[in-house]
Amino acid sequence: MAEAVFDLEKLKIGVIGVGVMGTTLIQGMLDAQLLLPHQIRGAVGRKSSQVKLSQSLPIEISIGYSEAWLSDTDVFLVCTKPNRLLDVLKPIAASPQLKPGALFISIAAGLRLQRLEAVLPNHPVIRAMPNTPCLVGAGVTVISPGNLAKMAHIKLATRFFSAVGQCFELEERHMDAVTAVSGSGPAYVYLIMEALADGAVKVGLPRNLALQLVSQTLLGAALMLQKSDKHPATLKDEVTTPAGCTIHGLLVLEDGGIRSTLARAVEAATKTASELGK
Repeated sequence: MAEAVFDLEKLKIGVIGVGVMGTTLIQGMLDAQLLLPHQIRGAVGRKSSQVKLSQSLPIEISIGYSEAWLSDTDVFLVCTKPNRLLDVLKPIAASPQLKPGALFISIAAGLRLQRLEAVLPNHPVIRAMPNTPCLVGAGVTVISPGNLAKMAHIKLATRFFSAVGQCFELEERHMDAVTAVSGSGPAYVYLIMEALADGAVKVGLPRNLALQLVSQTLLGAALMLQKSDKHPATLKDEVTTPAGCTIHGLLVLEDGGIRSTLARAVEAATKTASELGK
């Protein structure tokens, strides 16, 4: 890959599919001052999307992409839906104007590196799984590099995703589990939060206050886990006093099978993720 790819001041990025996550990643890179607006370009499929995004993002937004667009783009961040991604990539890969050695980063769930590399045999490819808390700079992304991806590509992708949260590298064989845990995980937590708030309303708290108490409690608990070296079971025991309120609540949760239900949810979501790319 050309040396310019490693120089952030000269880097050119093309974002294919500027939806919620594409917009989030663009804004994150700009907010972190990794790149300047003129270094990022976005491609969308509809005029309405172009108009809307041009009003909210300080970058060039085009409908589709031009040959010149392809010729000087160092990194393609592909954020289209999984069922459309390969159809989007094929004409790009076939273009004689495509910059040699350009890096492709896909955030599509379920699409294996093998299938991506079959379309882009001469380009480094990285598969990534970010989650929606990237919207507030508290996301987590896991990346898996393809066969042609070098350490420089991995470090570059890590810098991009670190702008919107934490980023980890794992072998691709773990990606379905990652999708089930951190990709789908916010939905599980929102369900738990909603249920806790409903319980608070049942015993007399105003719903707005209940939601604030629940959200801050979960945020605080997560931070305690991150900032300590203690196992969640230890932190749980520290809250649970003999004959107190917490142990009574915990026993009701265990009677309802919450532990196995959550674990089975991850197992089921992992299985579904493994079938998406088939």
